Amino acid sequence: MKKLAFFILLCCVWQAQATYFNETVAREVPAPEQTLGFPVGEWHARHDQIQRYFEVLATQSARAQLEVIGTTHELRPLLQLVVSSPDNLARLDEIRQQHLAQVRGSRAVSENSPVIIWLGYGVHGNEPSAANAALVLAHYLTASNNPEVQQWLQQAVILIQPSLNPDGHDRFALWANMHRGKTPVADPQHREHVEPWPNGRPNHYWFDLNRDWLLLQHPESQARIAQFHKWQPNIVGDFHEMGTNSSYFFQPGIPSRNYPLTPERNFELTRILAGFHAQAFDQRGQLYYTEESFDDFYVGKGSTYPDITGSVGILFEQASSRGHVQESINGLLTFADTIKNQFDASLSTIRGAVANRQALLSYQQEFFQSATQQARAERVKGYILTEAQDRSRLEALLQLLAQHQIAVYPLTQDWQYEQTQFRAGQSYYVPLQQTQYRLVKAAFSTEKSFNDNTFYDVSAWTLPYAYNIAFTAVNREPGRAAAEQPWQWQPRQRQTSPQADGYAYVLNWQDQLAPVALHAMLSEGLIVRAALGDFTGNTPQGNRNFKAGAMVVAAGLQQHPDWFFRLQRIQERFNLPVYTLTTGLTSRGSDLGSNNFTPVQLPQVLLIAGPGVNSTEAGEVWYNLERLAGISPTMVEPERLNRINLHRYTHIILPDGDYRNWQETEINRLRQWAQQGGVLWGHKRGAAWLVDAKLLQAGVWSGSEMSKLIPQQDLSYADKEALAGKQRIAGAIFNAELDLSHPLTFGINRKDLPIFKNSNMLLQPSSSPFVNVAWYSNEPHLAGYTAAEYIPRIAQGAALVAHNLGRGRVIGMTDNPVFRGYFQGSSRLLINAIYLGQSFNAVVQAEE
Repeated sequence: MKKLAFFILLCCVWQAQATYFNETVAREVPAPEQTLGFPVGEWHARHDQIQRYFEVLATQSARAQLEVIGTTHELRPLLQLVVSSPDNLARLDEIRQQHLAQVRGSRAVSENSPVIIWLGYGVHGNEPSAANAALVLAHYLTASNNPEVQQWLQQAVILIQPSLNPDGHDRFALWANMHRGKTPVADPQHREHVEPWPNGRPNHYWFDLNRDWLLLQHPESQARIAQFHKWQPNIVGDFHEMGTNSSYFFQPGIPSRNYPLTPERNFELTRILAGFHAQAFDQRGQLYYTEESFDDFYVGKGSTYPDITGSVGILFEQASSRGHVQESINGLLTFADTIKNQFDASLSTIRGAVANRQALLSYQQEFFQSATQQARAERVKGYILTEAQDRSRLEALLQLLAQHQIAVYPLTQDWQYEQTQFRAGQSYYVPLQQTQYRLVKAAFSTEKSFNDNTFYDVSAWTLPYAYNIAFTAVNREPGRAAAEQPWQWQPRQRQTSPQADGYAYVLNWQDQLAPVALHAMLSEGLIVRAALGDFTGNTPQGNRNFKAGAMVVAAGLQQHPDWFFRLQRIQERFNLPVYTLTTGLTSRGSDLGSNNFTPVQLPQVLLIAGPGVNSTEAGEVWYNLERLAGISPTMVEPERLNRINLHRYTHIILPDGDYRNWQETEINRLRQWAQQGGVLWGHKRGAAWLVDAKLLQAGVWSGSEMSKLIPQQDLSYADKEALAGKQRIAGAIFNAELDLSHPLTFGINRKDLPIFKNSNMLLQPSSSPFVNVAWYSNEPHLAGYTAAEYIPRIAQGAALVAHNLGRGRVIGMTDNPVFRGYFQGSSRLLINAIYLGQSFNAVVQAEE
């Protein structure tokens, strides 16, 4: 009886698999159904189920090895299944080392060298056909007896990453599965097809991981990039989903929207591979298209980053069933249909890569050889990065560059270039003459003019601007002034512990870790005051200057008997200098007992996050508050505002969102709360709503008003897309000028601050004195595309305004200060609002 049941199970397995491929396979290799308990596509497989099947495969098949390459924020493992012939797997590291030697040009391309194929699935969690297709693909490659497959495995090493975003994947799988009935419902209005807020697309912190290839803010991306550079694949398959009424897209995309540093040979190879995809879909009569959508411009995406780092990245987009089955203009679209298409595209990628193995291997070697030649011909030889006072922020940028295999050399001697002297220990040289030449140019690009001004994503991402690190393009190398070896992260030298029996202790506010250390102090019950001006204090080593914003722990104010032990423990934890003052009398500036040292309280932050709010930007605030301010905010949906106790909170943050459902009741609650001492912050549409609600006394140039600055006369219907491209600020970087005497700018060392702008809404400056904290400079445009008609108006705009409201404060910012988590320079404005938001006094005329 047991044998009969097993036979029936095998028949069921074969019958299910026949929907994806029509050939017999080795029975000793288990099919996904035998582990999952259901045919692929009948339910949405959870990440743990995918993991379990891959573990079984790696145990049962000599063609597969499973690696855990990292973990997500929610501690799910990031998987990589390496599939190749048993002979290749037996000498896998040797193959990898030989491949890297070919890439670097130290070894000729061998006729027998395997091509390295990277297939990345499910970076967007609610695009599940890709991750489920990885199950079918892994089974097929490890079980097929097809001679063609045998050839593939001899001539290729295939890296399968089944889910690049396991946290988002499981969020969506749970939603889809919990709404599946005995008969799946195809009605697009069915709850299964309408995800809640936040949906399954982003990761734990609601970030789009397909925008994080360059920025590397998250462990998923960091693990992925480490493997990318470990293997340097020839082909990268980037599998996604799009709207239900679409068909199937594979690159090439729109030719005019390719990144200009990508070699033309890359596009030629992409077109060659497209022939293999087309053939696969032609055989089934499956609809597809190319060259009509999706740009290949932003180098932080999964199909473009490979293009400027020596691989050929291919974007695949499958129409989404967003559940188990859904009506579409092309008929019923089932989950199994979407999986089948992704599986076929995976096979055509492997088929095309193996057929063009020598061309791909040769191209990759030529890519890096030509990089060296092109760098030699550049007038600019490299870039100097310099930062004197915030080592943490500087090191964050240096670590990011190192993760991308970009070599950076510390200056070991002072170096004069034109009128500027770059100090040793504060300055670093990034040469163009290195293997990552193209990526260096992209990372430091300040381009403003483009052949095609319509962008699917951002048009600027300049890394030094994001970190607010001064950088200079130089036309000669620093020579002996630079170290011979590239920078590598080293643990900081242990700072001297503060001395006992001091009158007070001072933490400088310039370092990016200072707010996190301050939060630890406040959480430990230490009483801290912030300096509202520069002062010079007396230390056991002599007089020392301190800038405004310095945090002072006065011994005479402390209440815990072991407060000094707590202070020492915090200083050791963060390894930031804490200076001992021997007297409250200062030789310059206010004495320590002055009211110019204002109390700092432990913040209790409420972040509005829920339906109607931009989940990406809410997540960016959440992530940055935790990482750079030490704060895990309370998060509440907008519709609950009237039902919660606002008096628990010192701060309320309104990120970009639609707050029009809030009426007089909500407005009055917020006004009363602020008047009693709360700090209310809003940015983008959050700031615009504060203006509309008459809580923020400022004007707004709305997006619709700004759009009217673009001429719209004498246009044909064919100009529609071009007009939309001009009206939209998809993502550019602008310069703001700061009032460095204002508490909201304390800790920022330079008057100029780069700010990321991806909205054409603009706050108007206040006519009241002391309210405008930051405004756009006269020539504000730093990088990225913005229509020329917008720039004069932006130059008239306010970047940050702040004023009193009763005993509280209201702060509005035109743009998102924490864009994609990596704009760490402008993030200090938000963090200062948290810790110093009560420390300024600016009354608007309307209140007077």
